[in-house]
Amino acid sequence: MKAVAKKTSPRTKADADGTAAVKTPKPVEFDKEQELSAYRSMLLIRRFEEKAGQLYGMGFIGGFCHLYIGQEAVVTGLRMSMKDGDQMITAYRDHGHMLAMEMTPRGVMAELTGRRGGYSRGKGGSMHMFSKEKNFYGGHGIVGAQVSLGTGLAFANRYRENDFVSLTFFGDGAANQGQVYESFNMASLWKLPVIYVIENNRYAMGTSVTRSSAETDFSHRGISFKIPGIQVDGMDVRAVKAAGDLALDWCRSGKGPIILEMQTYRYRGHSMSDPAKYRSKDEVQKMRSEHDPIEQVKARLVEKGWASEEELKAIDKEVRDIVADSADFAQTDPEPDVSELYTDILR
Repeated sequence: MKAVAKKTSPRTKADADGTAAVKTPKPVEFDKEQELSAYRSMLLIRRFEEKAGQLYGMGFIGGFCHLYIGQEAVVTGLRMSMKDGDQMITAYRDHGHMLAMEMTPRGVMAELTGRRGGYSRGKGGSMHMFSKEKNFYGGHGIVGAQVSLGTGLAFANRYRENDFVSLTFFGDGAANQGQVYESFNMASLWKLPVIYVIENNRYAMGTSVTRSSAETDFSHRGISFKIPGIQVDGMDVRAVKAAGDLALDWCRSGKGPIILEMQTYRYRGHSMSDPAKYRSKDEVQKMRSEHDPIEQVKARLVEKGWASEEELKAIDKEVRDIVADSADFAQTDPEPDVSELYTDILR
C-alpha cells in the first residue's frame, strides 16, 4: 500500500524553510528621553501634515498630496533603530519619512508648494523628493517601483561591504505588484541587507485588504522566497522600535532580507482628493480614540510623571511654530526660474 504524503500547512512549511524562525519581539520599554523624542518626532509629522492639508485646500499645493496622519509611529520607531548611513526609500505617502530622516520642514514644505527652496528645486512636488545627504532616496509615484530601487541600494551596500541597511517602505496595495516579488527573489538569493516594511493601513487606495488580497497576513508574503516576516503593532512606537532593532540586527549579521508588516491606519483618505466614503466615521474615530500613536506616548509621559500637561503643550507650541515657519517660507519663497525646465534631465 502506497504511503500517503502528509500535507504541509503554510506555517509548517515556513518552519521547515526557516522563515518562521523570527518571532515578533515584545515592545521595548522607553526611558524618559526616548518617550519625549518619539513624542516630538511624531507630533512634528502630525502638525506638518495637518498644515499641508490646509495649504492644499487653499490652493498653495497642487497635484497629488498623500498625508501620513495616523501612521507616524511606523517611521518614527524605525528611525530610532537606524544608524547613520542606513538608507530609506518609500512611496508617495512620504512627508513623514522625510521629516524622520531629518530633512528640514522648510525644504519639504517648499517642495510641496513648488518653490525653488524645495528639495527637488520645486520640480518634484509631494511625491518626488530626495536627499542624498540624509540618505533618503524618495518619494516614488509609481506603485511598487521603489521596492526594486530599495533592493538595489541593499545590493550596493553588500558590494561595498559597508554594514548599512536599506529600509524599503511600501503599502498593502503595492504588495500585490509583480516587481515586489522579483525583488524578493533577488534579495533572498544574494542575502541582501534590506528590510521590506509593509505599511498595511488596511485600504490601499480605497479597497479593504480583505477584498483585494488572497493572503491578508503580509508577513507571509516572503515565504516562497525563504524571507522571514513578522507582524508588528504599527500604532505603538515601542513595538516598532523593538521590531526595527531585531530586523536591523538580522540584516547586519548577513542573514539577508526580512519583512516587517506594520499594522497601521491612516485617518485621512488615500489622498487629499479622496473623501474616504468606503469606511465609516465610527471606524476612524474608534482607531483615533483607542490606538492613536501620539496619544499613547502622551499618556505614558503623564502617567509616569515624566512630563506635565503644561510641558507637553509647550512642546506642541514649539512644533506648531516650526511648522508655521515652514508654511510661511513655502508661500513666499520664489518659484523656480524657467531655465530650471532644462536641468536635472537625463539626455
